[in-house]
Amino acid sequence: MKDFTVDNLTAEVVRAYTANTQSPRLRAIFSALITHLHGFVRDVELTEAEWFEAIGFLTATGQKCDDKRQEFILLSDTLGVSMLVDAINHPKGGAGTESTVLGPFHVGGAPAMPFGGDLRRRHLEEAEPCLVTGRVVDSTGQPIAGATLDVWQTSANGLYDVQDAHAPAWNLRGTFTSAADGAYALVTEKPVSYEVPTDGPVGRLLAAAGRHAYRPAHLHFIVSAPGCETLVTHIFVAGDPYLDSDAVFATKATLIGDFKASQDAELGERFGLPTPFCHLEFDFGLMPS
Repeated sequence: MKDFTVDNLTAEVVRAYTANTQSPRLRAIFSALITHLHGFVRDVELTEAEWFEAIGFLTATGQKCDDKRQEFILLSDTLGVSMLVDAINHPKGGAGTESTVLGPFHVGGAPAMPFGGDLRRRHLEEAEPCLVTGRVVDSTGQPIAGATLDVWQTSANGLYDVQDAHAPAWNLRGTFTSAADGAYALVTEKPVSYEVPTDGPVGRLLAAAGRHAYRPAHLHFIVSAPGCETLVTHIFVAGDPYLDSDAVFATKATLIGDFKASQDAELGERFGLPTPFCHLEFDFGLMPS
């Protein structure tokens, strides 16, 4: 009979989960997970009340998830885990556009849009019209034709369409395809700072830590092309007050975009925008897969 004690328990649990595990990678994950988890319990001398509170917190996190909201991704984001996983898995080494977190509100299957298509399916009075243009290129700077750009963002009211009962379906979401010269263009509204959802367990966690829940204004992009590593990234608005304290630790200096006021009436007319309008120019560089 085994006599499990504080002194031998961790080693015994590690042995139980690794002795017959065929995958070397899974053995390494089991060993590190159990060792660090038990180490945490020892380090803080976790009480039974705290243990039950943690179980309740994770249970509530799962219960908050549905087809429109992923509270576990939000939890991972606000703990900095998502950014750490991203940084480890997508080192750019100075080449290619840097990646950042996916976030909890991506929705697959956004409608295909033409070159210069308008993502706005309603027009809020406070929203500033915005033109976004640029190119998709490879790691050597050569244009990539036929790249797919999946784009989404919050509206001027700080909500994604799936959070807003009054928003039309697919508002500020769409997919675009780069032209023969790698160019892309889309019409949207200038993004604004917003709060991540605080009505669930993650909100309670942020409040307990005395942290604000704001994200700096940004556009989401997933850029993909055959033979290239898929890029998941944001473009942030230069000068946003939350660039130094992003609730999900996702900002990077190379992803700051200059959203300029444009008086170019000819360009505005081409894309159906009255002058003045906001204009962002940003090129995406993809790495080979």
